[in-house]
Amino acid sequence: MEKIKNILIKYMAIIVLVVAGVSFFIPKSSLWISVSWINYLLMVIMFGMGLTLKPDDFILIFKRPKDIICGIIAQYSIMPFIAFILCYLFHLNSALTAGVVLVGTCPGGTASNVITYLSKGDIALSVCMTGVNTLLSVILTPLITYFILKTTIEVNLLNMFLSIVNVILIPIILGFIFNKFFNKFTKKILNFLPVFSLIAICMIVACVVSHNAEKIHTCGFIILSVVILHNALGYILGFLIGKSLKMPHDKIKAFSVEIGMQNSGLATSLANTAFPLLPLATVPGAIFSVWHNISGAILAGIYRNWKNE
Repeated sequence: MEKIKNILIKYMAIIVLVVAGVSFFIPKSSLWISVSWINYLLMVIMFGMGLTLKPDDFILIFKRPKDIICGIIAQYSIMPFIAFILCYLFHLNSALTAGVVLVGTCPGGTASNVITYLSKGDIALSVCMTGVNTLLSVILTPLITYFILKTTIEVNLLNMFLSIVNVILIPIILGFIFNKFFNKFTKKILNFLPVFSLIAICMIVACVVSHNAEKIHTCGFIILSVVILHNALGYILGFLIGKSLKMPHDKIKAFSVEIGMQNSGLATSLANTAFPLLPLATVPGAIFSVWHNISGAILAGIYRNWKNE
């Protein structure tokens, strides 16, 4: 099982790409995955994240407050700003704009922790940034999305807030509590959580791609270009900020990966909740889910060979 897990993690970018390709070219293969399942799949991922969190993880906030605060500011300023600029430059319609902005205002996902690990980056910093930014997303994601889109698109702020509480906050808290009281059992399954997360991510991608195959076909190139630029600029700016703060190499890697990789599954889920009349709003999140796993794997290969001088 350990070998299977390592193979799946190593080739997760290819796996997600294959799943997306099959769902796009043969939509019927994945139409059995209901759109209503997306929230539940994301809750499974967040519960798994909660299982990995320990009280000691949050002590890092007090030990290294500068790193965490910089991570929060960067996460909720760089990616939303890039999203806004790209939507303007590419003249995206309302639905795609809503989807891209949602990707930008979401926190980093658990995939960033895996990529940081593969990059030989600071895993503790990555996990702490993901955890803190995810908890803050309950307030910041709806608010930033509202302020960016309020003049062009009607945003259901309350629905978005409640959705994040149900999909993110409650599962994480339950996972944290479960780990506290059933730590021995958690240790046995902890090693396989990345596999469960990968399965859930693949199902989310397959669901959104298969149900929107025709729409993706009509706007695929444009939105793919936006997603690639959004993701790449996040990596680059995260790297430059880490450099400017004179962080050591392992922290810079974690910072860069955390800023560039978003919880696109959450963006897809929120698109269904906040913009039910804009079905195309789910597309950017789905494409980002595919692309950031590919780019993350490539970046991990580059960072893995970048060592302290």
